[in-house]
Amino acid sequence: MATVLVVDDAKFMRMTLSNMLASSGHTVVGEAENGKIAIEKYKELQPDLVTMDITMPEMNGVDAVKGILADFPHAKIVMCSAMGQQKVVVEAIEAGAKDFVVKPFDEVRVDEAIKRVLGL
Repeated sequence: MATVLVVDDAKFMRMTLSNMLASSGHTVVGEAENGKIAIEKYKELQPDLVTMDITMPEMNGVDAVKGILADFPHAKIVMCSAMGQQKVVVEAIEAGAKDFVVKPFDEVRVDEAIKRVLGL
């Protein structure tokens, strides 16, 4: 299936999402705890897909989306947000994210979003 970079400042959320992705047949090739590291990892790994948290220290998810897409305009990024962050999700989609999933994660919704974004 797809190679995925999981970006979230909470280790527990990265682990939860990584386990969901693995059970759906995807390979998690890297993790990052903030947007700055996410951009570096994306350049290094060039995964098929990125799951990107919005609220993180050092650099938030929206700025990281812009940073990745500046160098890799065809990057596929799915935003992950907590409830009540609709305004920021819209901002992320406008910045170039392809879809979003809401925390706490629903495995079916995560899988649907990834398949849609990857065209599977």
